[in-house]
Amino acid sequence: MNLLLKNSKLETRNSKLQITGSKSETNRLLLLQALYPNLILENTSNSDDSEVMFKALQNSQLATRNSQLIDVHHAGTAMRFLTAFFAIQEGKDLSDLAEVVLTGSGRMKERPIKILVDALIQLGAEITYEENEGFPPIRIKGKKITQNKVSLPANVSSQYISALLLIAPKLEKGLELTLEGEITSIPYIKMTLALLNEIGVETSFVGNKITVCHAELVSASRLTVESDWSSASYWYSIVALSEIGYQVTLSSYKKNSLQGDCALIEIYKDFGVETTFNNDNSIIISKERVHNSQLSTLNSQLNNSPDIAQTIAVTCFGLGLGCDLYGLHTLKIKETDRLEALKTELTKLGGVVVVTNESLHLKPSTHINENIAINTYQDHRMAMAFAPLALKVSIKINEAEVVSKSYPDFWEDLKKIGVLVK
Repeated sequence: MNLLLKNSKLETRNSKLQITGSKSETNRLLLLQALYPNLILENTSNSDDSEVMFKALQNSQLATRNSQLIDVHHAGTAMRFLTAFFAIQEGKDLSDLAEVVLTGSGRMKERPIKILVDALIQLGAEITYEENEGFPPIRIKGKKITQNKVSLPANVSSQYISALLLIAPKLEKGLELTLEGEITSIPYIKMTLALLNEIGVETSFVGNKITVCHAELVSASRLTVESDWSSASYWYSIVALSEIGYQVTLSSYKKNSLQGDCALIEIYKDFGVETTFNNDNSIIISKERVHNSQLSTLNSQLNNSPDIAQTIAVTCFGLGLGCDLYGLHTLKIKETDRLEALKTELTKLGGVVVVTNESLHLKPSTHINENIAINTYQDHRMAMAFAPLALKVSIKINEAEVVSKSYPDFWEDLKKIGVLVK
């Protein structure tokens, strides 16, 4: 499905949108709910990734004497979390194989998983590769794991670390995880630990050592998932590219968010955007002034929130600003190589972009080429990050259906605020 977004002037000054739960929180809590079925979840994400997690975990409850093939498609979080989950799923009796094969899309088979698999094997798991060493598909034979100490490089994807932390309370001795080197994506690690604490699991994070205590059972509780800050980023971009006075209301968000992408609040102040928290947990995002007149190039370190890099780069381009964005090394192994994809598509629009293995550099420009077709590379964030440019020029989005991975209602919400989508 290819969409044309017509150059649009937003007439409605205050649109109100309901953003579903954070994909990051939902996927963590779905795994914890599978381990502790007395947990009740509300406001969960309706994303493809969370649907994949939910269905895979449902399948794990079905007794089987044959190996199951579970296809996570493009869902990287599901691949990492489910690898750890199935590694500790013992059979109901000695004749049960308790065995699964985890696979995914062509791109998923190019995304490395060796670091996580090695860590699980270090703990005693049984995991083998079906095709290429270090990459999915993988065959997992669930078993009881008795080891409780493991180490990982600290600069790897936080999803590897969180996958181990989420299964840790079900290990009979808990887990002592040592991170070697400089830690990246700390907010996502802290999110995982905070959710464990919320259900009553004791944890500690001191220096480079994380400890999670064993918890056979937890008290029944009802947990409400905060709405997704990554999804909010596209509305921050729209407000930033709008006229002074435009605002949009989103629900529901917390001041003390566990999500690293709430860094948007501070970053977008440079673009004249302010955030107001209401008593009902909604936020008002408003364009209060033109962007900082002293700012020609935004300099931002995003190692704690790399998922908003695409949005920020496109916002800067739409405002005629440059940007130097750092801490983006994990974007090389996402749904696509997001740095190269950004460079290609921004260049088509008239931008001048240089990328390295961990950074993106955009020069200020004053012209945007019209009616350019943006390729999305099977990456939901490419589609949504470029969409706000419709406030400046008409733009085409190829394979627009990819937004279902994290935000299925995005195009309908875009129409609600007055963008012409055909």
